[in-house]
Amino acid sequence: MRNISILGATGSIGTQTLDVIRQSKEELRLIAISANTSVKKVIEIIEEFNILYVAMMDKKSAEEIKKYCDDNNKNIEVYNGIEGLNKIATLKEIDIVVTSVVGMIGLEPTIKAIEAKKDIALANKETLVVAGEIVMKKAKEYNVKILPVDSEHSAIFQSLRGNDLNTLKKIILTASGGPFRGKTINELLDIKVEDALKHPKWNMGRKISIDSATLMNKGLEVIEAHWLFDCDYDNIQVVVHPQSIVHSMVEYTDGSIIAQLGAQDMRLPIQYAINYTERKELVADTIDFYNISQLTFEKPDMNTFKSLKLAYKAGKIGGLMPTILNGANEACVELFLEKKIKFLDIADTIEKCMEVFEDKSNEEMTIENIIKLDKEVKEYVMRSDI
Repeated sequence: MRNISILGATGSIGTQTLDVIRQSKEELRLIAISANTSVKKVIEIIEEFNILYVAMMDKKSAEEIKKYCDDNNKNIEVYNGIEGLNKIATLKEIDIVVTSVVGMIGLEPTIKAIEAKKDIALANKETLVVAGEIVMKKAKEYNVKILPVDSEHSAIFQSLRGNDLNTLKKIILTASGGPFRGKTINELLDIKVEDALKHPKWNMGRKISIDSATLMNKGLEVIEAHWLFDCDYDNIQVVVHPQSIVHSMVEYTDGSIIAQLGAQDMRLPIQYAINYTERKELVADTIDFYNISQLTFEKPDMNTFKSLKLAYKAGKIGGLMPTILNGANEACVELFLEKKIKFLDIADTIEKCMEVFEDKSNEEMTIENIIKLDKEVKEYVMRSDI
């Protein structure tokens, strides 16, 4: 029996984690969850899983959950805000924390969970993008496993298993190409939000769907891979693979390439992470190779989709530059979803922020400085005349 806490239980990864737990034959037990404002969904989870702790980011929503528990004689501790996230990430009875909240909000509770010696099933890219150096050092210090949930990083993790890291030559990250693969800059001038949210292969949340459309999602994954696998940026290659069957590959010094293939179902990497080191029974469809007509691979267009190029640049500069990149992107995606800026404005504004805040990228790498700079960058984007 493994006891689990899910940060972000009502989002895309969170709900699929719940499905994995449902099918686990009681080998996994859900102890605690967090959500933002999704009171109805949280009540459904309470009724189904008999959890012990709930954290709601929104105070009013926390009060509603508390009233529901009191009215229905549910012996559940209810918390709110970042303190609540930190609480359910560090509970004594928890074995593993699934960090599936989106954005910078996941950083602090992940750090707290590591310090409490909890293994991390990591689905929050931003944690390693902005604080990879700190997180990986702490994981080593507290002997904590960082288990990747992203399908690409899970594929790399599996392809490396049992092999000597000294024989690693190159990581090959696959990308679907998003909904606008092959389009020119002129064709992207008047992209609508609704079109950007239509991912051709994966069912994801709104923010990640936009990141996939700009290829920033892949850029963040490049930085994440750098920290997870201690691999130089020049040895991390992005390859567009529109079928999304090869989830990523590893090339070794002898030229051998090992790939992980699977269905387009996030339950597979989730299940692998929260059951590591064991493989459990099937939770998703298998691949029928008789029905696959072709597997194709292309070079990404980093001039049209320059967010990927900017992510490589930020990663190579290092320091707090990835914080600038990530903060600007989060703010721009929010503005685009609100239809206040155009699709191509996202990358242009990120590039501008990297120039404006360049001097601050050399400040000391601390959690306090990361949070402070993230706030400054987002405020700059929100008040700028893009």
